[in-house]
Amino acid sequence: MDNVTDVTVSPCSDSAYIKPLRVFYKQNGVSKTWDAVKSHDSVCILLFNKSTESFVFVKQFRPAIYIQKSELQKHEDHWKIDTGKYPGELGITYELCAGIVDKDKNLDVIAQEEILEECGFQVPLEKLQRITSYRSGVGTNGALQTIFYAEVTGEMRVTEGGGNHHEGELIDVVEVPVKESRRLILDDENVTKPVGLMFALLWFYENKHGACST
Repeated sequence: MDNVTDVTVSPCSDSAYIKPLRVFYKQNGVSKTWDAVKSHDSVCILLFNKSTESFVFVKQFRPAIYIQKSELQKHEDHWKIDTGKYPGELGITYELCAGIVDKDKNLDVIAQEEILEECGFQVPLEKLQRITSYRSGVGTNGALQTIFYAEVTGEMRVTEGGGNHHEGELIDVVEVPVKESRRLILDDENVTKPVGLMFALLWFYENKHGACST
């Protein structure tokens, strides 16, 4: 997963997932400009494996994280990144199982499909609990992300997961024991993770931890 080489970066002129935009507007009569990105809404799911008393996360390489941690070197009409100096492991993240809302289906159905595709668990719709929705990346994006919670067991795992290989996804399914997960919230900054994962863990400890431990 972290064997990343030959990295080049160029301007984004066309994409099926995002649209870079420049917004012109007036606020209190003052003309202003803001650069933003129009993108899909998404779902994410905090999975708790009751059989192993652990959380099920996905581990993957995120180019956006990688370029933020690297230095771009201008080369003709694009940029390059020295992968010898900036190894691919810089872009590895721990995340909740997640997916974009790009089909005309209910959010819980999309969440169910993502759990099966990425993590290999078959979760009945009635076992999916909606936690809340929030706006992510409010400075540039502002897309809506909805978080669900589901409890799974070893018997519910029907595939190895790993994502959609036809779309180029390369995902590792990892389990973190509950007793070790608190460090991911505030203590361990060496593990790259999104704020949604940290929020979901805090929600779990506030609302589920006692019930799951009995």
